[in-house]
Amino acid sequence: MKGTTPTGLSMDVRTTVKRRVLISGAGISGPALAYWLHRSGCAVTVVEKAGGPRDGGYPIDIRGTATEVVRRMGILPHLRDAHIDSRRCTFLNADGSEVASVDPRALAGGAGGQDVEVRRGDLAALLYALVREDVEFLFGDSAATLDQHGQGVDVTFRSGRQHTFDLVVGADGMHSQTRESLFGPEERFHRYLGYCFAVFTMPNTFGLSHELLVWNTPGKAAALYAVGDDDELHAFLNFHQPEPPFEALRNPGAQRDLVDAVFAGAGWEVPGMVRAMRDADDLFFDTAGQIRMPRWSSGRVVLVGDAAYAPSFLTGQGTSLALTGAYMLAHALATHRDHTAAFAAYERGLREFVAMNQDLAGKGAARLFPTTARALEQRNTMLRELVSLASAPAPPAHSALTLPEFAPTP
Repeated sequence: MKGTTPTGLSMDVRTTVKRRVLISGAGISGPALAYWLHRSGCAVTVVEKAGGPRDGGYPIDIRGTATEVVRRMGILPHLRDAHIDSRRCTFLNADGSEVASVDPRALAGGAGGQDVEVRRGDLAALLYALVREDVEFLFGDSAATLDQHGQGVDVTFRSGRQHTFDLVVGADGMHSQTRESLFGPEERFHRYLGYCFAVFTMPNTFGLSHELLVWNTPGKAAALYAVGDDDELHAFLNFHQPEPPFEALRNPGAQRDLVDAVFAGAGWEVPGMVRAMRDADDLFFDTAGQIRMPRWSSGRVVLVGDAAYAPSFLTGQGTSLALTGAYMLAHALATHRDHTAAFAAYERGLREFVAMNQDLAGKGAARLFPTTARALEQRNTMLRELVSLASAPAPPAHSALTLPEFAPTP
């Protein structure tokens, strides 16, 4: 019996033994990878420590090469329907007075209007809907131990269940437990970029609609983002911190205290934002950092997305790298029956693209969060010059990779 996938990949199920693949993580890269692996004939299981699919989350961008990935998945029209389409981004001085109001495309750059921005939950829901009938999901569980041998990987889950897989993929984010179990502590691979941030939601008592307000003083920023006409805003508090506050990363109370202390005495609407942050039940606090690794696989275990190459929010490319990386890993596995050759091909095909996008953090991506008064004034001058521009060219890194086509299986 022979079938053909929507991408043109043929599968002869009479002669090909299905690879059994476990994916740890059901965020963005995990379900995207599950889609492509299933299409290429793998038997896929996704384990996720959360009790179900995660909705919510801040807005994310899909740019450049990643827009071609979602087009090939058939979900680009749905994402365009969900496109946030912000109308303006207004920058404010310390006292709340306006510096400049610009078209958001003049800041981020865009590829001829092809890029999209959506709520993270909208993308996650689309990906889950694509694969939920074809892929096994184990919610409320996680992989406790991985025991590799010549025939596969014996996995013991925290629930106590045990199963053997041919391959295991860590798609479990920047603070990946899969990566730590195989390669060691995160500190070996984490490149701190000098900022901490807190993201949460709060009531839209400002009458904001389809717009972003950004307040700055040297080393500090606060933003309110209305992604539509909702009664809820995405709030963002960002600050420069020379050394990462490791103690706060593991203590939500310490996170709130740190943000409170940093923004004490701040003007504009920041005091109200800090109060809302203290009461928020969806606070997400982290450092701006990247994961940089010399290799992304060990034996039969491989990493994808933020677990392998988190670029940081300063680049705006985390979701795009996750989608593109999932496609490239699945393509490599569809092309090479030997997993060692597949993982090597995955790295060869993707590493330069990853490096270019990670380097965006050091090439002006952080200019929106200046740390000195002089840098802030230079930033403000740049913003005033952008007012007359409808859009800026997209950084070449966004589209530097041409996706290979899935080749028919012999």
